[in-house]
Amino acid sequence: MRGTWMLSWILIICLSQVAVQSQYYSKSRPYHPRPAKVTNLHFFMHEHTGVTAVVVAQANITSNNSSVPFATLVAVNDPLRTGPEPDSEVIGNVQGIALMAGMNASSTQYIDFAFNTGKFNGSSLSVFSRGEPGLAVVGGRGRFMMATGVALFNPILINATTVIIELNVTVIHY
Repeated sequence: MRGTWMLSWILIICLSQVAVQSQYYSKSRPYHPRPAKVTNLHFFMHEHTGVTAVVVAQANITSNNSSVPFATLVAVNDPLRTGPEPDSEVIGNVQGIALMAGMNASSTQYIDFAFNTGKFNGSSLSVFSRGEPGLAVVGGRGRFMMATGVALFNPILINATTVIIELNVTVIHY
């Protein structure tokens, strides 16, 4: 028994002294980061209740007098436009969800601003944040890889069927 333990320890010591060589190991290379770019974007989100913003789920609460009830989940697919006019050029779309989680109709949102024209065609910005007074940019794809930043919004028009929001987005990306 003692000989078996001694042999085991000798094997462990010998194996620990052998350098590991494999095809998966390579020499280290220096890291040369690309310089960060700052991009300022300005566009408008046009939402039409019941058409581009639809309630997906809602809590069964009877004592809620708010126009947007507590515990409501809304799916959105809104056009992004260059201006507040309904016929301004469409430059992309917004897709995501918003959860009305506060008693004052505040919301937690995950949305993706996707661009399909111009310089940023095929790129998008991912936003995940509470909606007051701005949204945190937490990522992106295409030209906005590894994006961070903030999307400040200004409601232009809010009525029973239409919401138009002006967005000023500052993005730091590589």
